[in-house]
Amino acid sequence: MACDTRGIGLAVQSNRVLWSFGEQTMTGVKVGEPQGGHVFVTVGTTLFDALIQAVDTPAFKRILLDKGYSNLVIQYGKGRIHPKEGVFEDGGRALRVEAFTFKPSLADYVKNAGLVISHAGSGSIFETLRAKRPLVVVVNELLMDNHQQELADALADNRFLVVAKPSNLPERVGQFDQSSLVEYPKADAGNFAVELDRLVGFAP
Repeated sequence: MACDTRGIGLAVQSNRVLWSFGEQTMTGVKVGEPQGGHVFVTVGTTLFDALIQAVDTPAFKRILLDKGYSNLVIQYGKGRIHPKEGVFEDGGRALRVEAFTFKPSLADYVKNAGLVISHAGSGSIFETLRAKRPLVVVVNELLMDNHQQELADALADNRFLVVAKPSNLPERVGQFDQSSLVEYPKADAGNFAVELDRLVGFAP
């Protein structure tokens, strides 16, 4: 893999966040392969019931089965919707579902996932990208001054991740092809995330 990353940065101008990833040249870059058919959904410390509701449906679970996944782990945080746990069966296939509010660390869940579906907080995004996990970011459209949308769109434009809304998440996951993604550059990734948190105050 060769990676030449220049000019990753951002600026704040007239209450608007401007993202710039500069020039990037990548060859032979691949995002990590699926790990044991495991899908991890996380809302971090936020309240994002619309995301949890979108993944806690028979139709969505069938999509995961169709794509070869066998385990779904949902971290639902402060949400009022508690996902149904147990085994979802469909046509002789089984999807094991686990759900929890918080854990001291989510790093192992991210590292072991074949697919991560995350809220749009910068901390969760960059943790997943650094772990080289395929990532679908779901933006909370109810947030005001939605800089998270701008960040997610900028990263998606560079093919580091896929962006979805709760309303189209099943479609986006059903069409998801991780071979279309490229690996986020290692250089400055941590500093970039810290700088975003400092300037914009995204939730972890």
